[in-house]
Amino acid sequence: MSYWWIPAIILIALLFISFYKRYKMIKNMDSIAPESPNLKILTDQDYKKIVKHGLTLIDFWAPWCMPCKVQGPIVNEVADQMEGKANICKINIDENKRAAAEFGVRSIPTIIIFKDGNVVKKLIGVKSKNILIKEINRFL
Repeated sequence: MSYWWIPAIILIALLFISFYKRYKMIKNMDSIAPESPNLKILTDQDYKKIVKHGLTLIDFWAPWCMPCKVQGPIVNEVADQMEGKANICKINIDENKRAAAEFGVRSIPTIIIFKDGNVVKKLIGVKSKNILIKEINRFL
């Protein structure tokens, strides 16, 4: 008697469990990390004033973007660690299209680092906390 179907059922069950865990993680991602008190939320009206002086990191994101939901808590940690050294900010590109268009943001998350109003670094995709802090320290 052949039992070839037993490994197939086990494989299907493992795949189902894996996909279900990812679904739950993504569904609950909004509640994972509250925004840091050191993080500034910018709009089309005020971003130029913030980037004009000093070092500023801006995370261009959207609420429907899964990689942005991964990047969000990382940016929060960077905001807490770099308090007083650099401005750490976020701009929702769905609500603030002018800022995204001005800097040519075509894919998100995009992180742009400004020094005294000039773009000094543009990072596309999810970046680790270490990479972001290394880039900020490079321009301090």
